[in-house]
Amino acid sequence: MRYSLTLFMMKVVIAAAGQGTRMKHLCKNKPKSLICVKQRPFLAYLLDNLIEAGYKDFILVIGYYPDLMERFVKEYLGFCKKNQKGNIKISLVDQFKILGPKEKEYGTLCPLKCVKDLVGQENFLSIYGDNLFSVRDLKAMGAEDSYNYIGASTSDCPEKYGVLIIDKQGHLKEIIEKPKEYVGNLVNKGIYKFTSDIFDKISQVKISPRGEYELTDAVTLLAKEGKVKVQILQDYWMDFGNPGDVLKVSKFLSNKKSSA
Repeated sequence: MRYSLTLFMMKVVIAAAGQGTRMKHLCKNKPKSLICVKQRPFLAYLLDNLIEAGYKDFILVIGYYPDLMERFVKEYLGFCKKNQKGNIKISLVDQFKILGPKEKEYGTLCPLKCVKDLVGQENFLSIYGDNLFSVRDLKAMGAEDSYNYIGASTSDCPEKYGVLIIDKQGHLKEIIEKPKEYVGNLVNKGIYKFTSDIFDKISQVKISPRGEYELTDAVTLLAKEGKVKVQILQDYWMDFGNPGDVLKVSKFLSNKKSSA
């Protein structure tokens, strides 16, 4: 895989439209990705790492509390200017205005349904606004080739995730969601590099048994055509989904800073 900072003109789609119900009272009056960790919204740390990795152009798909997300973007762009982080662009797309409320249409595929016109025929990175990855792994996901990529790492509890089945060439064969029996320990970490081929599959995805439109179903359709490779993540993956994760991420960031 080849990548360089000169190639990081690709856009990054950040899915941040969810309500964050697992965060309970912490999301009473704000989106999950704006919950503060060490006096900064979690989303700011994700953007920090993406910018350090070389990405500059972001599409933030929002839903709940759009006014707060707009305020965050304004303040974060001010922070970037003050700290001379370069020419950063953040576009806001309101998922609920395009697709309707959660009760009408919901699922991890929905953010991509909203950005086709903004992305066009370009390759792009797709990531969730409640996940944190290292700068090195974010760089590695930016391959400028004709393949789609899914980020993965091994897990001691693969039954909690989507397990990736790959062939000898490192191509994805299928994703088995939360298998009841052991089929492998390489799991999906929710970060993707897509070509425009992903948009051709959106219309083919049917609603899942959970009543949602699943991004992994579209990825599986691409995998059946041999268009998806697996990128093994080298460093950390931090999920920000439960109240206990606030302290967990805070400790991680403190230890990371002290060891830098």
